[in-house]
Amino acid sequence: MNRPRIVVTGLGGLCSLGTDAASIWTAMKDGVVGIGPITTVPLRDLKITIGAEIKVLPDHGIDRRQITTMDRFSLLAAIAAGEAIRQSGIAVTPQNATRIGAIVGTGVCGWEAIEENYRALLLDNKPRAGIFTVPRVMPGAAAGQVSLVHGMRGPVFGVTSACSSSNHAFIAAMDQLRSGRADVMLAGGSDAPIIWGVMKAWESLRVLAKEACRPFSADRDGLVLGEGSAIAVLETLEHAQARGATILAELAGGGMSADASDIVSPTVDGQAFAIRSCLDDAGLAPQDVDYINAHGTATKMNDATETKALQAVFGEHLPSISVSSTKSMHAHCLGASGALELIACVNAVRDGIVPPTMGYRVADPDCPLDVTPNEARRRPVRAAVSNSFAFGGTNAVIAVKAYGS
Repeated sequence: MNRPRIVVTGLGGLCSLGTDAASIWTAMKDGVVGIGPITTVPLRDLKITIGAEIKVLPDHGIDRRQITTMDRFSLLAAIAAGEAIRQSGIAVTPQNATRIGAIVGTGVCGWEAIEENYRALLLDNKPRAGIFTVPRVMPGAAAGQVSLVHGMRGPVFGVTSACSSSNHAFIAAMDQLRSGRADVMLAGGSDAPIIWGVMKAWESLRVLAKEACRPFSADRDGLVLGEGSAIAVLETLEHAQARGATILAELAGGGMSADASDIVSPTVDGQAFAIRSCLDDAGLAPQDVDYINAHGTATKMNDATETKALQAVFGEHLPSISVSSTKSMHAHCLGASGALELIACVNAVRDGIVPPTMGYRVADPDCPLDVTPNEARRRPVRAAVSNSFAFGGTNAVIAVKAYGS
């Protein structure tokens, strides 16, 4: 039986690079770095004081009373979803609402509410927590709020697998569409980790960079945390064609695996298996891929391990593939990273432009890749692969093809 093809008809996003998907892509092409001194939260005794913040939210029209029930990560998701819906031209109505769903990934969930309530209860001696603490904190809140704000009544749930959450959400949404449970799915990720307690926890891991995010550069010294959200409207090709939608790209396939090895140290085999599974699902051979949006966190171990995984899968074809890590610009937005990176992949195949890896200064013999250093490159991109590898050894990879290819 032929399974339905899945296409992207809308994108929405906001992060330190911009508050809509078009602005984010323009910034990526131009090599804009959205990383700088943290200004939106108290720094207290933080040793690491850089991040990638959204300074001002766009006008979004979400009711203020509903916002009181949301943590920041949920609000970002609802805003991004609204933009994606508008671009797609889909109208959510009582007649089709049960055929439209939403799956939103997150890595750290509602830490804004957690920290507010710890402070209120433990420092200010308040007698009770905020009334909406539980619905603000829960990891599935972003998906639920997207549904509430925009009216979809089909499959709606959250996904949480640390830094792989967005790509797991995309693959789960593809499954809903392929199985016939829905005609349209909103999918993506959202995270807002620029919170004092979260930053302190990441400091303890000793993986945060002091000055900049420099993926694959020999002088890299760690990742930078950022906040953001991105949502895609996915639908079956048949449904998109029937309503005359503009098709941005095809979400051709996805692959997943688990390292089952170590909670924080990745393995080559686990990552390589996920990439191969993605190519198989998408019907792609290694030589069909022109661009890889790498997980590229800029830690010593992660970048070297990912390079070995790419070598294992792509072999002699790897030198001809353009690779980049857009985290060098928007930072590591944890559960939202894969969704922001989908914006890069969709537009790479549409525009024939590979966004750069910024901050690259010194070649690393452990990472012999064409990392598109510091300047975007024009080239045909028939297919792009996006890697997401997470703590816990959970790996999720997706493939995007130019529509019609």
